[in-house]
Amino acid sequence: LDSQYGMYVWPCAVVLAQYLWAHRRSLPGKRVLEIGAGVSLPGVVAARCGAQAILSDSEELPRCLQSCRSSCRMNRLPHVPVLGLTWGRLSPELLSLAPIDIILGSDVFFDPKDFEDILTTIYFLLEKNPHAQFWTTYQVRSADWSVEALLYKWKLKSIHVPLHSFGADKEHLASSSLPGRHTIEMMIISLAQSDGT
Repeated sequence: LDSQYGMYVWPCAVVLAQYLWAHRRSLPGKRVLEIGAGVSLPGVVAARCGAQAILSDSEELPRCLQSCRSSCRMNRLPHVPVLGLTWGRLSPELLSLAPIDIILGSDVFFDPKDFEDILTTIYFLLEKNPHAQFWTTYQVRSADWSVEALLYKWKLKSIHVPLHSFGADKEHLASSSLPGRHTIEMMIISLAQSDGT
């Protein structure tokens, strides 16, 4: 993936930031990790709403990590840690993460070849933090792309979150001046219960 993709605020990030804003009263004191953060809009909003945020992007994309740091500086959040975490790879940074409550990911389900690596990382984090949830927004790019089988494989479940339920169904939020159709969806992923749900 071209690291340039991490230099833009994509529509999915705006929608996820809107969800965080709609739930801002529940964020103070929560421990939040944003994966694939890039410009870090959702993570910055979480931090500004009182969450203990950590931003991360691939350790192989130094420009994206620098973008995370720049976003923190511009938003007067110099204390927010920025980590290099590569999906699907166990690293000392991943293994030593403090407990977390919420994982954020906007438009991380971009390239199907990365889907399993993403969900492997999410499964690892949720196993360490069984009460945690993964809040993610994604752009519908192909009817052939689905994470359903991978969710089942990794014993994860998802709940669809309608955009209208948090005021993100407005044209100015979920659209973009970039070319193409921009249908944004949101889901919350968590560990499936032992009863098979």
